Amino acid sequence: MQKRTILSLRPTASCPLKIQPDRSEGVNTITRHDPSSIWVGTVSFAHSLLVPWQGEVQRWAPARIEELQAAHFDQALSLRPELVIFGSGPRHRFIAPALQRGLIERGIGVETMDTAAACRTYNVLASEGRAVLAALLLDPSSA
Repeated sequence: MQKRTILSLRPTASCPLKIQPDRSEGVNTITRHDPSSIWVGTVSFAHSLLVPWQGEVQRWAPARIEELQAAHFDQALSLRPELVIFGSGPRHRFIAPALQRGLIERGIGVETMDTAAACRTYNVLASEGRAVLAALLLDPSSA
């Protein structure tokens, strides 16, 4: 029988375990999400957002999926993403393809998921250097 070596991740006096977040300079990172706010870096927002991988976070007018119009997704075009991660609120809800037509016609991918999952997915893609945009619905009245 072969002897197996198991690595331990427990810190010891000679080898402390130190975990640090991987942060890329100039890349927006969503650091927290709860029903009433989304944090990008150290800034808290209490409304829906467009979070580009780089540059300024923008207020996004719709708070609920029922308020969405094609013009809301067209706002994303000026940020020049290769992929839009759409956070549909607390539940995963699909939207009419016509609302995304402007993005799709320009070859910009769109993925839909609940807002919490969209925040996590955005962070992974942004950390990989992808030109990703998170379009996140946040309805403070439902918190």
